[in-house]
Amino acid sequence: MTRQVHCVVDGIDTDGLDFPPWPGELGQRVYDSVGKPAWQRWLAHQTMLINEHRLSPLNPQHRAFLEGEMAKFLFGGGADKPAGYVPAD
Repeated sequence: MTRQVHCVVDGIDTDGLDFPPWPGELGQRVYDSVGKPAWQRWLAHQTMLINEHRLSPLNPQHRAFLEGEMAKFLFGGGADKPAGYVPAD
């Protein structure tokens, strides 16, 4: 049986993540209160940020930027796309 959470992003009861997806307090907060559908949307947004800003997940400054964007996206009412971003068709 899958673990259920009340997703703070979508406002519904849904399947929860299988493990904390990020280290520390933020990862635990995501695990406790974000559902799989919302997490998948964050991953797509994160991929766009990495590509548009040419970020490296190995760079500590880039990881800190992504962590801040994750918190905004999941708990702060959303996050903006980079200036000039045009989605691919």
